Amino acid sequence: MRTYGDACAVASALDLIGDRWALLIVRELLFGPKRFSDLRTGLPRIAPNRLSQRLRDLEEYGVVRRRTLGPTVGAQVFALSEWGRDFEGVLGELGQWGRRSPFRDLDAHLSVDSLMLALSGDVRPLADTPAQVGYELRFGNDRIHVHVAGNRIEVTRHEGGHPDVAVDTDVRTFTALLTRAQSIPDAVEAGRLAIKGDPGLLQQLLDAVPRPEPAADRDSSHTVAQPPGELR
Repeated sequence: MRTYGDACAVASALDLIGDRWALLIVRELLFGPKRFSDLRTGLPRIAPNRLSQRLRDLEEYGVVRRRTLGPTVGAQVFALSEWGRDFEGVLGELGQWGRRSPFRDLDAHLSVDSLMLALSGDVRPLADTPAQVGYELRFGNDRIHVHVAGNRIEVTRHEGGHPDVAVDTDVRTFTALLTRAQSIPDAVEAGRLAIKGDPGLLQQLLDAVPRPEPAADRDSSHTVAQPPGELR
C-alpha cells in the first residue's frame, strides 16, 4: 500500500481510497451490489484492468466484498462492506461541495448512481409533501426505488413494494428535470418521460431538490484558478 506516512485520520482514509477511480467505484456501489459489467457501464472511461486492480485493492482493504448471487442466478457481484457503506455520508458531503464548482462540465457522462447520490444528498422534503411517498425510477433496465418519509429519503435498488409513482426516463432527462432545464410536460411531450401515477408527486420530489449556486471568489485580490485538465 502506498501511504502518506501521516497519522492524520484524513491521510489514513486517503491511503485506502485516495487512488484514482477508487471513490467513484464506492459511489457506484452505494445503492446495491453490481456485476463487473455494471460497474463498467457506470464508469465507461476506466480501463478494465484498472477497474480490476482497484476492486482487488478495495477488497484487500475491507471496503468492498465479493459475493455470488443465489444458485438460480450464479452471478458474481461486488458490494460495499458495512464499513464501506459508512462512506455514503462522506460522498454526499463531497458531492454537495463539488456541485458548487464553477468548473463542472454538465455535459459530461453521468451515471445513474451519481444522479441518485445527488438526489439523496440534496433533497429537502417540503412541508406539504404527503407523509410517505414511494417512487420507482426506471432508467432502461436499471430500477431505483426512492422512499420519502417525512424529512428522510431512502434510495436503493432493492424492491420497494408498490410505488405511488413510476417513472420511465433516462439520466440526461432526469438531470434536466432536477436542474429546472426542462419541465415535466415538455419531457413527456418529447417522449423522454413516462409517468404512471400522479405527476404532481414527481414534481414535489423535484421541487424538494434545491439548485446550488456556483461558488464565487469573494476576494477580488485573488484570481480563480483555471479548471484542471483531465487527470491521468
